[in-house]
Amino acid sequence: MGTHTVAVVGATGVVGRTVVRILEERRFPVKRLRLSATARSAGKTVPFCGDLVKVEETTADVLRGADFAFFAAGKEASTRFAWEAAASGTVVIDKSSAFRMDPRVPLVIPEINGHALAQHQGVISTPNCSTIVMLMALWPLHRAARVRRAVVATYQSVSGAGDAAVDALRRETDALAGRADLLEGGATTEAVEVVSGTAKPIAFNVLFQWKFEEDGATDEEQKMIAETEKIAGEPIAIAPTTVRVPVVVGHGMSISAEFEHDLSPEEAREVLARFPGVEVWDDPKKDHYPTPLLTAGRDPVYVGRIRRDPTVACGLHLWAVGDNLRKGAALNAVQIAEALIGSAGTAPRPAGVVESKVSW
Repeated sequence: MGTHTVAVVGATGVVGRTVVRILEERRFPVKRLRLSATARSAGKTVPFCGDLVKVEETTADVLRGADFAFFAAGKEASTRFAWEAAASGTVVIDKSSAFRMDPRVPLVIPEINGHALAQHQGVISTPNCSTIVMLMALWPLHRAARVRRAVVATYQSVSGAGDAAVDALRRETDALAGRADLLEGGATTEAVEVVSGTAKPIAFNVLFQWKFEEDGATDEEQKMIAETEKIAGEPIAIAPTTVRVPVVVGHGMSISAEFEHDLSPEEAREVLARFPGVEVWDDPKKDHYPTPLLTAGRDPVYVGRIRRDPTVACGLHLWAVGDNLRKGAALNAVQIAEALIGSAGTAPRPAGVVESKVSW
């Protein structure tokens, strides 16, 4: 029998639907499930535990009385409703970027800094999907040998940009498939746009699909740097380049890390294998390494191709892949709620925090 009233904001979106699915898969103690989204999506239904739950338009009234509210609707909805919901006693777990750098709000990957949950004031942020995948692979090694600097290149799937981006990949792939005249060189921007509908299709391509800042970095790259420091509680030199690739689900990352102390590939494999939420797939002689297609729909972050970097004294190369909709988003949020429930009766409630219906 469930014990908690749970709300999912943005329930019809790709992350919101994944939250609902994970709540069911992990048998989260749901007594009542409330689903909300924009007015355009109100009236739709989402399956949960054999039933169809009707989606309502997101309002403060819909959220009132919920023990947990998972926000997966974007920055605007979080900014509008999160703190109001928290003030009424709901624990808000937010996937948007609205509050990640807010000093009042813990930014949490439970396996790494779950202790930060003790200081929440009603709103908790879950990091960017690229930050989560990177740190799940890098943090165990940082604890073992301390990262001096990490150069990271991401290979991020289109689902990280939502349903519309997934639809665009499928549509553009259909339009461009078989067009050797465009795919093999010599095509003009105008010709590509006529066929695919855009001058920069993601199909058969790689793109920088984020906002460029004044220094030339993308906002996605800046998020990875700033979020890493907040989660770690100390500066860690991260040099990322974020790239969108024509993959539906799963973010891959090439990481080249330099450490303060030597760490052999064998030791790194042992350290990673012991870390919760990480699996090592690293047997190149048998062509065994993680790929987005093989790891999509799975919870862990997978690491392979662990080898020495001969250009520095204490360096390793590694390759990490994680499902950006699960551990990169929805699963991380549900794990946060599970951690709060698991600490019931043992964790003191922080001073100055609004009363919550979740027992502590």
